[in-house]
Amino acid sequence: MSKSGENQTEIPRLLAEIGRNFYNRGWVLGTSGNFSAVISQDPLRLAITTSGVDKGNLTPDHILQVDNEGKLIAGKGKPSDETKLHLTVVRSRGANSVLHTHSTWSTILSRAFAGDGGLTIEGYEMLKGLTGVRTHEHREWLPIIENSQDMSALSQTLESALARHPDAHGFLLQGHGLYTWGQSLGEARRHVEIFEFLLEVTGRIYCRQ
Repeated sequence: MSKSGENQTEIPRLLAEIGRNFYNRGWVLGTSGNFSAVISQDPLRLAITTSGVDKGNLTPDHILQVDNEGKLIAGKGKPSDETKLHLTVVRSRGANSVLHTHSTWSTILSRAFAGDGGLTIEGYEMLKGLTGVRTHEHREWLPIIENSQDMSALSQTLESALARHPDAHGFLLQGHGLYTWGQSLGEARRHVEIFEFLLEVTGRIYCRQ
């Protein structure tokens, strides 16, 4: 069993299933998005989607294994270009699953509020779907990080942002969508669903103003 409780042999199937579900909901169209889950902690082994695969056609064969440096150790293909970001979240948050979507609303808001450095979401009952949140009065700060093709530099920027905002349940990459995580695949998936709802509500209100 992985630390998150999933059977290691089931993780590729579960990640592929999540990818197809998110595709059908319009959150990872085409080759966008990437998903990972920790297989073992010592040594660190991460199951992660291969790069360039249409998420509507994702299968367990598209799930690779990488080590703690993001180097391929099992499977065929190239690990996601953003593997280093997944590893940064795993280390910084003790996460066992990291999911990245690229929805319309997360993309719009990541550009609209980039100048503020983040987005505040508060007053919604759905916030209680985030782990540890007990009231709709919770104020969730979603940091927005400027995107870069230099993944080493971006990982360092992300690590600093996570340290500054230890209570954040996710973050937005500018022009690139949402990242969130959990102690299990189920928790991470729930966080995606919560955030995508909240981002759509916030975005629709923003666009009407």
